[in-house]
Amino acid sequence: MRVNVIRDPGLSPRLRRAAAEARLGALLRECGDRLDVPVRASLSVRLTDDAELQDLNARFLGIDAPTDVLAFPAGERARVGDVAISVERAVDQAPDGVAEIRLLAVHGLLHCLGHDHALPEPAAAMTAATRMLLHGADVPDLQTSALGE
Repeated sequence: MRVNVIRDPGLSPRLRRAAAEARLGALLRECGDRLDVPVRASLSVRLTDDAELQDLNARFLGIDAPTDVLAFPAGERARVGDVAISVERAVDQAPDGVAEIRLLAVHGLLHCLGHDHALPEPAAAMTAATRMLLHGADVPDLQTSALGE
């Protein structure tokens, strides 16, 4: 899978450093291989801040609040979709901000591939997939949500 990681130039040096340390391109390419995503399929990941995620959340989901990750599945074999991550929120909400960015990226990829956590059974399956992809990482059980991401 081809992965295009776009870092918002307005991120602070601390957030840019965390985003770079997450090495999302390599991680997501490896995840794509393990999930049998076609090699030529593409995924875009936007690393940005709370303000941009709040704007996207309001425009696309009608929720005027920031969030940590949003996924926009493309529904095409050649295009997996787009993921937007608030690096600001990821770093602030977890003791290990780099690990949190990686967790959110995999979460967004799985949403783009059709996973959801609106109900308990699919949430458990999505948690299991995340743990398989981030082997050895601390991956909490997903809570069910009415909207998913």
